[in-house]
Amino acid sequence: MRAFVLTLLLLAPLMVKAQENWLGAYAEDVKKAAKQQQLPGYAFAYVNVGKKDQIFQYGKTKKDGHAINPDTLFRLASVSKTFTGVLTAKLAEQGQLNLKQPLSKLVPGYPFDPKLANSMTLEHILSQSSGYMPNAFDNLIEANYSVDRVMQQLAGLKPICSPGQCYTYQNALFGAVEQGMYSGLKRNYAQLLSEQFLKPLSIKRINVGRDALIKDNNWAEPHVLIGPKQWKKVAVSEDYYRFAPAAGVNASVRDMTTWLKLLLGQYPHVLSGHSIEQVLQPRTKTRKELYRRHWRGHLKDAHYGLGWRIYDFEGERLAYHSGWVKGYRADIGFAPKYNAGYVFLMNAESNLMNEISVDFWTRFFEQQRLQAKKNGKKQNTGK
Repeated sequence: MRAFVLTLLLLAPLMVKAQENWLGAYAEDVKKAAKQQQLPGYAFAYVNVGKKDQIFQYGKTKKDGHAINPDTLFRLASVSKTFTGVLTAKLAEQGQLNLKQPLSKLVPGYPFDPKLANSMTLEHILSQSSGYMPNAFDNLIEANYSVDRVMQQLAGLKPICSPGQCYTYQNALFGAVEQGMYSGLKRNYAQLLSEQFLKPLSIKRINVGRDALIKDNNWAEPHVLIGPKQWKKVAVSEDYYRFAPAAGVNASVRDMTTWLKLLLGQYPHVLSGHSIEQVLQPRTKTRKELYRRHWRGHLKDAHYGLGWRIYDFEGERLAYHSGWVKGYRADIGFAPKYNAGYVFLMNAESNLMNEISVDFWTRFFEQQRLQAKKNGKKQNTGK
């Protein structure tokens, strides 16, 4: 692992300069690392508006399964929050939801402290600034407690800061988002997602829920590490699926390229530029992100927007989110300035994801700088 990382750090700039196909070089390095760790499988895609999408896949859905292809379904885990942020921004622009709607109106049936319930808003939940201790009652979600029972527990929890005053990452509180959507709009999260995005974009391989995943005839099964380079297939739990706006979406890498293009402004009839900017507006400072292994040294600033992390990556704006549940990892990011995005889906809980994501964006931005320098020389010479 360390040797792989060191090799990438030393050779990445040289490979970018030496190879015309920097993405191909990156893909080969990822494949070599995956083979070294004997990963079950993955799929990733690179989107650059105006150019052909590039999709790569490796491995199998399970040991005796079929080869992963661009239409294989994976769990997105917390990358689902990117869908929730975008969905909420669009519904707010339509006047169907209000980002300033307080918790007391979202879920009036729970005994939250009135002062807290009237000050905590939908915007606070989506921007991870509710004030509750980080990952409050995730243990209850993983113990398969019902949404109602978890919400009852949350109602008795005292915050560590006032809403909007500190970064406090949550999953359980997203139960209030779906309940608020349903009580106000009379459609559940999956129905709203389909109505607002999936049907208009003719997306067939993005869905919500455990049943939608395991009943499909082309899905990547989850794997956990049980020893050095030893992966074991495990069952898919219902746990986080109960909190769909936080971690309930499944997708194929091919349809995730369409999702990226939506965020890059290619379907303004489905999602306006105003809604995109609402999603990308930095709302909550996330200092802890600046010290994450692999990312530190690259990040100059970090915030949370509406369901997205907003990074200053070596002076460039990067919208990003990761996902991690039992047996799966997922990463997504896009650089609005360059009309480019990247998504990586893996049916294994491998820390390799952290390294390859940072390496991708390091190479990508280096490539943009080299291209800008090249274009500048052409202009100076009159060519």
